Amino acid sequence: MDRPDFKAMSVEEYLRTEELSSYKREYVGGFVYPLHGQAGVGMPHSLISGNILASLHGAAQKAGCRIHQSDMRLSLEASSTYFYPDVMLVCDTTRTQRLAETAPCLLVEILSPSTAANDRVGKYAMYTAISSLQTYLIVEQDERRVYVYQRDGDGWNLTELAGSGEVNVPCLGRRLSLNEIYGGVLEG
Repeated sequence: MDRPDFKAMSVEEYLRTEELSSYKREYVGGFVYPLHGQAGVGMPHSLISGNILASLHGAAQKAGCRIHQSDMRLSLEASSTYFYPDVMLVCDTTRTQRLAETAPCLLVEILSPSTAANDRVGKYAMYTAISSLQTYLIVEQDERRVYVYQRDGDGWNLTELAGSGEVNVPCLGRRLSLNEIYGGVLEG
């Protein structure tokens, strides 16, 4: 059985072995990292992710977009990096690979103790370098709090929503409320 240790390998080897791996792995800078140690996520994390997917699914289909929940890889082609975002919305469906999406307009990471620092710092830097990305959400799972990064020209604006509020999802021309995100998990 594969051990979930950091391993150096080529992009080609990562892609060839990922589908056969007994656990999900992300690929950054020539190294493979186990994703969340594959202990699974807690119920709040799973429900929040499902709420976001369910809330945006109809609008995504109507707009000709694809929305994924944690099992589709994101390829950052410029850096040969692969991540598994918690939720990913892709409206530029002309740029795709069989094993990964490459042009998301919305990325969502739901914080957990083991991923919070990487989601806030490492992934933020890499995600906001994606030219198609318009919105990056960092979602708390233990309180109704969402950090909303929105592209503004060449820069990014941060808005913190706590308790209530709405997130603009420009690529769908729709808003996503904290009630939709936290429904059945943390009531307002």
